[in-house]
Amino acid sequence: MNFIFSSPSKVTTAQVFAIAGPAMVANLTTPLIGIVSTTAIGRLGDATLLGGVAMASVLFDCMFWLFAFLRMSTVAFTAQAIGAGATREVQAILVRGFIVAAVIGTGLIALQMPLAAVLLGAMGGSEGISRAARTYFVIRIWSAPLALANYVVLGWLIGQARAQLALGVQIAINLINMTATVLLVQVLDTGIAGAASAAVIAEATGLVLGVLIARHLRGGFSVPRATLFDRARLMRMLAVNRDIMIRTASLITAFLFFTAQSARSGDVTLAANAVLNNFLLISAFFLDGLANAAEQLCGRAYGARDKSAFAGAVRLVVIWGFGFALVVTATFALFGPALIDMMTASPDVRHGARLYLWSVVLAPLLGVCAFTYDGVYIGATWARDMRNLMVLSLVIFLSAWFALRGFGNAGLWGALLIFYAARGGLEAMRYPSLLKASFA
Repeated sequence: MNFIFSSPSKVTTAQVFAIAGPAMVANLTTPLIGIVSTTAIGRLGDATLLGGVAMASVLFDCMFWLFAFLRMSTVAFTAQAIGAGATREVQAILVRGFIVAAVIGTGLIALQMPLAAVLLGAMGGSEGISRAARTYFVIRIWSAPLALANYVVLGWLIGQARAQLALGVQIAINLINMTATVLLVQVLDTGIAGAASAAVIAEATGLVLGVLIARHLRGGFSVPRATLFDRARLMRMLAVNRDIMIRTASLITAFLFFTAQSARSGDVTLAANAVLNNFLLISAFFLDGLANAAEQLCGRAYGARDKSAFAGAVRLVVIWGFGFALVVTATFALFGPALIDMMTASPDVRHGARLYLWSVVLAPLLGVCAFTYDGVYIGATWARDMRNLMVLSLVIFLSAWFALRGFGNAGLWGALLIFYAARGGLEAMRYPSLLKASFA
């Protein structure tokens, strides 16, 4: 449903959940392509192939995550155009996004061999695993323009508060991926090449579906050249995308550093932290759905120059963010040990994960503002400030780890929690002055 503000300054809980609900479900489906590929290959009983597809799937998750600015900025620009009543600009935003996705995706394909050498070399797998991962990599890399264009479609639909359509596209991609993977790997016995090909087929079909939806909603992609290549809008888009990309790179750096330090602490600690990271992912899926709502509602209010609606959207998203965080925290506290036992059968890993369960219990509450204010900043395209505050948060994280490194894994988790609190705390402190300046 495409909600319209019931009054210029009224934002309701129904509007928040009309976007946040489908976005939460869509977030839960996001990692399924890698999971399905890993599961199908795992059933073949070859540990080398399984390790290869698992390694390559992680690489694609991180690589595509780096370009998630295509989704984020498209949400913001589309919502702002809707708020400002610039209907022609809504079409131009989609086409511009497709052009950027095509350029980046084509570049990744052209650089696939050096990329594979550098990334797989950095992962440090055995010769057999690296060979299997390379096979998967050089096939799935052809999905890059398609996957990035799907980011654009997803952001464009959410920016118009059409989250249910966005969810439908995501579900279609994953259903096609699962079907194609089973057919190619299990039935036709094409192995790791089949798993990679299934991902390409799924992304291509998803893009076709997204394009058909876009044509139905807006009647085509005919945009005057002067509008499409308007210099001021292009420069603004590139600046916002650059800043969001730097912000995302800083975030990825923090989590890669966390993983590297976990590995240096031994196999048991690495495995225990990997189990606990699944808890963080679960909480992120829910809180990121509210961030999507903030992106659309704040972007729309920003485009309409409606300060009251903007502030109301922020207030509702933050309140509901803390509500969800409390529920997730209580769930982890009550059922955490049982969930750990479901994820691993190793007594040592179970013991190690239980020792630091307190960290993931606290993480949702400390991370609420980090997720919700990210959505607010993206919706208002305060990308430069978000970039600067994320880089500062990364410095705080590394400094905290250096100060707490003597406490081993407890110090590492403590530093990560400080990172969560710093991200949200800095954005919350900066918010009032940005609100005042933007709606002066």
